Amino acid sequence: MDYRYIFYMVVGYLAGSVLFALEYPRLFKGVDVRLLSADGNPGTYNAFVYGGISCGILTLLSELAKGFLPVFLCSRQLGMGSLWFAGVMAAPVAGHAFSVFHHGKGGKAIAVSFGVLAGLFPLYRPFVNLVIFYLLFSLILPVRSHRKRSLITFACLGAACFFTAEPPAVLAGVVILSGIVVYKHCISPEGEAREEKAAV
Repeated sequence: MDYRYIFYMVVGYLAGSVLFALEYPRLFKGVDVRLLSADGNPGTYNAFVYGGISCGILTLLSELAKGFLPVFLCSRQLGMGSLWFAGVMAAPVAGHAFSVFHHGKGGKAIAVSFGVLAGLFPLYRPFVNLVIFYLLFSLILPVRSHRKRSLITFACLGAACFFTAEPPAVLAGVVILSGIVVYKHCISPEGEAREEKAAV
């Protein structure tokens, strides 16, 4: 085993644990999006709503970057051949969902998942699949509940990879990160509490 994969996993997890959607609105507007938003989620959407456009754009770019950079740099230095690369893909998503800086609590990990999949470039199919499924269930076959839409989207993402010729480590990484997102939205007590709060 090449221990540099462990390095990228640790860096990815720590980067993922920085909740920019919480920190930027607090820094620039003095607000806590968890208290103001209907769902209590420290996510990019709430950064736009409660922090403004500039804060939202900065948050989006930062969330994408913290997923993109560890994956992209690791793939360039070490390649995608080892199954340990799946851990590198999952680490930023796990960090965002279970932040070490916030006692294991975090966000829904949508934007960082896009960043992770973008970091696979020039392998593009997982990223494109995620975009397609989100558009499909947001615009063409709209699912009103964000919770259910994310569940269906990431379930389809995980399933779609089995019908493409992705490297095994990438397939495993997509399945793991999809599982984390589904857990945060649909299984964790934190996700259930957010859904109930948003429905009030």
